[in-house]
Amino acid sequence: MTLCIAFHIHSFMDNLVQPFHLLNPYVVQNPQTHMQPRSLSPTSVSLGMSEPQLVSSQFSSQNFSPFFHPLDNLGELKTLSSVRELHAQMVKMPKRGNSVTMDGSMMRNYLEFGDFASATKVFFVGFSRNYLLWNAFLEEFASFGGDSHEILEVFKELHDKGVEFDSKALTVVLKICLALMDLWLGMEVHACLVKRGFHVDVHLSCALINLYEKCLGIDMANRVFDETPLQEDFLWNTSVMANLRSERWEKALELFRRMQSAYAKATDGTMVKLLQACGKLRALNAGKQLHGYVIKFGRVSNTSICNSVVSMYSRNNRLDLARAVFDSMEDHNQASWNSIISSYAANGRLNGAWDIFQKMQSSSIKPDIITWNSILSGHLLQGSYEMVLTNFRSLQNGNFKPDSCSITSALQAVIELGCFNLGKEIHGYIMRSNLDYDAYVCTSLVDMYIKNISLDKAEAVFHHSKNKNICAWNSLISGYTYKGMFNNAENLLNQMEGEGIKPDLVTWNSLISGYSMWGHREEALALMKRIKSLGLTPNVVSWTAMISGCCQNNNFMDALQFFSQMQEENVKPNSTTICSLLRACAGPSLLKKGEELHCFCMRHGFVDDIYVATALIDMYSKGGKLRVAHEVFRKIQEKTLPCWNCMMMGYATYGRGEEVFTLFDSMCKTGIIPDAITFTILLSGCKNSGLVMEGWKHFDSMKRYNITPTIEHYSCMVDLLGKAGFLDEALDFIHAMPHKADASIWGALLSACRIHKDVKIAEVAARNLFRLEPYNSANYVLMMNIYSSFDRWGDVERLKDSMTAMGVKIPNVWSWTQVRQTIHVFSTEGESHPQEGEIYFELYQLVSEIRKLGYVPDTHCVLQNIDEKEKEKVLLSHTEKLAMTYGLMNIKDGSPIRVVKNTRICQDCHTAAKYISLARNREIFLRDGGRFHHFMNGECSCNDRW
Repeated sequence: MTLCIAFHIHSFMDNLVQPFHLLNPYVVQNPQTHMQPRSLSPTSVSLGMSEPQLVSSQFSSQNFSPFFHPLDNLGELKTLSSVRELHAQMVKMPKRGNSVTMDGSMMRNYLEFGDFASATKVFFVGFSRNYLLWNAFLEEFASFGGDSHEILEVFKELHDKGVEFDSKALTVVLKICLALMDLWLGMEVHACLVKRGFHVDVHLSCALINLYEKCLGIDMANRVFDETPLQEDFLWNTSVMANLRSERWEKALELFRRMQSAYAKATDGTMVKLLQACGKLRALNAGKQLHGYVIKFGRVSNTSICNSVVSMYSRNNRLDLARAVFDSMEDHNQASWNSIISSYAANGRLNGAWDIFQKMQSSSIKPDIITWNSILSGHLLQGSYEMVLTNFRSLQNGNFKPDSCSITSALQAVIELGCFNLGKEIHGYIMRSNLDYDAYVCTSLVDMYIKNISLDKAEAVFHHSKNKNICAWNSLISGYTYKGMFNNAENLLNQMEGEGIKPDLVTWNSLISGYSMWGHREEALALMKRIKSLGLTPNVVSWTAMISGCCQNNNFMDALQFFSQMQEENVKPNSTTICSLLRACAGPSLLKKGEELHCFCMRHGFVDDIYVATALIDMYSKGGKLRVAHEVFRKIQEKTLPCWNCMMMGYATYGRGEEVFTLFDSMCKTGIIPDAITFTILLSGCKNSGLVMEGWKHFDSMKRYNITPTIEHYSCMVDLLGKAGFLDEALDFIHAMPHKADASIWGALLSACRIHKDVKIAEVAARNLFRLEPYNSANYVLMMNIYSSFDRWGDVERLKDSMTAMGVKIPNVWSWTQVRQTIHVFSTEGESHPQEGEIYFELYQLVSEIRKLGYVPDTHCVLQNIDEKEKEKVLLSHTEKLAMTYGLMNIKDGSPIRVVKNTRICQDCHTAAKYISLARNREIFLRDGGRFHHFMNGECSCNDRW
């Protein structure tokens, strides 16, 4: 269709009103003067803003519509034919009164009889149009069930008959094209505009920008903006908003800077969205400039803008500035209070959030469901899952009705705590309240049942969901892959495609994560290739899924390799990627790699991220660099609960209980509320330091924080009592506790019996362990160690026979150490180290050296009934001794020796390591299958309690 049309008004009107007899309508552009249309539209910024005088005179009905009936006989119209006859009479009669009113009456009559085309023709041809009349007509048209496609069809028909339209009509047509996603007609209109010179009209340019942004992409929209010669404020704001909608945050900020150079003013709505973009980008400097603009142009009285400033500073981890802006506001509305409470909660300042919550309650504005949701979300983000559920109950007790957001937070807490009975109750509430339509609620329910190993119920929720979108499909697929049920996942994927839902990158990333997590490295890589073949590009989430899956499966070297591939493909990592990699380095104590990652974080600005900082603390703690870990911790401005927990865990691991308690007191003073994990750490610090009284104090204080002790807390107490020598009390404690003792409880007791050589209680613990974990060889080995220490070789052989009968085998024992960039492994099976002879020669000399300091080989660690000399030779072959010796041979700069072993270190090697650290004046960090050991100056951080 070509839109350059010769205008022949009389011949067109003859054709238009054939059913209405002969018509003599007004000229389209101006019915009185026949003037050509102006090139520029009025300065109104939307269809809803136009001439107020016209509105007041024309729209006097209660329904605010121009389509009322001014003629006495309009009420007698019974058929469409009578309407047409009346229309013909009105056209023949001399024009009297308000022509807009008369035409409006006819249009309404046509609409009432369902003749949408005639109503549209009357409107296109008969009105001296303005934007407000267009809005009213479109609303009336829709209220009678009209389809906007019909308006475009009439528009094209009138074009073909030679009608020319002014800029207002074409602007509305472009907006209808946008609503209907009719790109081609919009492009034809654009071509016509260029030929007729309407391309200088700012409203038309804005309509084109919105159309192209939605249908063709933001680049074409930006091209329209750049080619518009007259760039008024309205056009600038439209272009900025289009880029913000397309998530071109940097481009939007660049346009805003150009706006200032052009002396154009941003609207309040644009400012709000730009501030939100600065929050998403973590663009603090740009946000400060926007804040300056707000102050300079007197926008500080705008509450919505100030709320966005508060949110922007919060998302940039500047809670102090957010609070300063909030306190300086002249007026606070509901959103203002919710914004600052949400800021405090999201940054882990939950005590501060509650203080503001109480101030809000004492003000004229009361908390609403959004306020409560902010509190719930804050506790959820900080891992305070018990508090999420406590506040969820408080919300209900306050006569608030939980919405989908509240429900989702509660379900996530249920998942983390494993309170699935409560989750079922919440599911019942969801059904009674008809909240099952919400996709996020459905997804959370599916996730909850999957993690409760109730896939049948997850499937039932999925299939009965009233609003099942791609999120629900992805959730169930993720659940199948999480459980390793890849056939089910592939079948659901095929069903998803069969129902016309195209898998997105989230779908594929779920499969990648599952395959990687279950150790199916090749399948995960094949999926990456499949994604590329489908025209998709693996993103940072895809690669992070690979890396995270490898870390969960302890394939740490694969994780680091994938990170290298990711960089080769120019995919930038995010904070989640970095956290996964730091966990990989913390796993096998690959400290050098971890330090390289720390440098990477500093270069790319990740160190300010609280999650990355927490992962760095964990990595350095597990690598034995507690000083560096504490330095990272000290520099964090807004410390969260996981951050405090991680630092306390570092000290607890190395038996530095006093430092743990100091940190705990400091944390409480900041207003952060401890959770169940905090108390597990406190009790671990007590047990590793032998602080029995402090352990009881903290165990009893859990009630004060409404925390119910879990099996982990009871296990810590058994370990504490047992290693302190209170074995009978530990056994009584086990019998009195409300939980059924599991393997961790009996394992802690058995380890304590080895230290204090109590065979009687050890046999009680061992019997329970053999029942609970019949195939765990570590339990048999530990019991054999106890028997061998009393020379009860018959019992040792009996346990060996039991292991043989049950098919239990002692796994391959290995230790490794890293020298420069190479890892050297020492194993009881497989090939020996190429420098084995030199290592044994150095070890013989080392043993001779430490014997002079008082070292005596502990031959009870050899579970063979052979003579003492042979046992001493066997002790020399222990892998941890070989790894320590090799480290001493090759690391000459005085750096600590770091060794990783896959099983518990034996008593003799532990004693030897203490003497070696004294003889060679070297620190030795050894991570065994149970805990960390830091040897220095003849002592160990475990205080011989391991």
